[in-house]
Order: sequence, then structure tokens, then C-alpha cells
Amino acid sequence: MTTALDRIIDYKREEVAALKEVSPYPVLERAANLAAPARGFAAAMDEVVAGGGNALICELKRKSPSAGPILPGADPVEIAKEYEAGGAACLSVLTDGPSFGGSLEDFAAIRKAVNIPMLRKDFMIDPVQVAEARAFEADCILVIMACLSDGQAAELTDCAIGFGMDVLVETHNEEELERALKLPSPLIGVNNRDLKRMVTDLATTERLAPRIPPDRNLIAESGISTPEQIRRLRKCGARRFLIGESLMKLGDRRTSCVTELKNATKD
Repeated sequence: MTTALDRIIDYKREEVAALKEVSPYPVLERAANLAAPARGFAAAMDEVVAGGGNALICELKRKSPSAGPILPGADPVEIAKEYEAGGAACLSVLTDGPSFGGSLEDFAAIRKAVNIPMLRKDFMIDPVQVAEARAFEADCILVIMACLSDGQAAELTDCAIGFGMDVLVETHNEEELERALKLPSPLIGVNNRDLKRMVTDLATTERLAPRIPPDRNLIAESGISTPEQIRRLRKCGARRFLIGESLMKLGDRRTSCVTELKNATKD
């Protein structure tokens, strides 16, 4: 049975082939090496956690396969500024177009408007996308174990680290987590949303958290919208959280980031 993730990877292969025709890897590699140095994505979260707060990766996306259009007509640059003012440690910006309505143009506009580190969130399958991300001054990339072989994941991770970027390695189950822990990145994401079935369950983080060793940093992703949910996941060790749709739909994102989520540290 073909899943939503399968369909995304199918068109992603076509996009990568087209990118290589227009901008071969050596061209993007040169641009990447000329870009401003990467801001420390992992370090920015570490600083917040060291101060006792919750490190929030606040996400910008125009739509999703599960939710459809999220905030039609909204200005992602203004939302990014609100996230930064609200105390977000980092930003996650969707650059996938067909399924999430994002673009590298959005990424570039946001990069110029904020100073905090940014994740290029896309479905990475080839090093040319990593070089492209760094050329656009991305500070981190996403490596999704569900759509990669061990060899591909290692290649993408090594490429990103070589450019000075951090890597968020995303998992959904025990098998993916075991594979992810073989990679050198300290950032281990647990996505509570199953990308194949589009079902969300916070128990995914609770189940996998005990399997993550202390030298790695758990990042709980998806399905998080309330202080109560933050406090629930803190009980299993989560201190870093990627939050998307729920924040985008709020009228006062600055207050939501600071007082309701970033500081939700006690029962």
C-alpha cells in the first residue's frame, strides 16, 4: 500500500533530479562554503535548557497533508519574528512545496528577518539538498529515518556536519531509533505523528524516551499544543520540543511561546 510518505519521496526524487540539472553539487558546494557560518542550532537549545526552560523549535508551514491549509494569507516572516520575540530557541521552516506549501524563498526571507538558528525542514534524500540548504544559510537539516537507508542517512549526516551544520535525526519507532543512534548527531527527534498513517500519539515519545542514552538530546515533535502536554513529556525527560500548527493558529504567539510553553516546567 502506497503511503503519504511514499508519494512525497517519489516526487522528491524528481525534484532532486531537476535540481542537479540546474545546480550540480559542485556549484552548490561552492555557494555553501561561501555562506555565513552556521548558527549553533543544538547550542541554542542547550542554552535554554541549561537555564531551566523548555527549548522550543517553532515551526512555520503553510499547509500539511493532515490539516490542509493552516493559515491562508499569513506572512511567515511576521510569524517568525513573533516566535523569536517570544523566546523560541530555534525555527523550523518547511521548504517542501507540494505537500506543505513551503519554499526556499520563504526560508531566505525569514533568514534575513531573524537571528536565531533555523532548520530547513524537508525530505532530504541526496547531498545536493544539504549543500543547497547551507547555501541558503540553514543551520540544521532534518534526516528522516523512515525514508532513508542507513547508508543514505549517514551520507546526509556527514555532509551536513562537514558544512558545519547540526542534524536533527527523526524517528517514529524502536527500529528507527536503533538505527538513528548509530549516527554521530546528538539530536534525536521522536515524531509523535506517524508519517505513513498520519496518526498522532504523544505516547510515542513516552515509549521511546527511555531508550535514548544520556549523551543524546531528545526532541519531542508533533501533537504538542498545551502546557499540560509539555509537562507530561517532561516527565519522560523531554526538554526540547518542535511545535508547529498549534502555535501558528494562535493570535498571540509571543505570549504563548514564553509564558505558556517555554516556562511550563512544573506540575
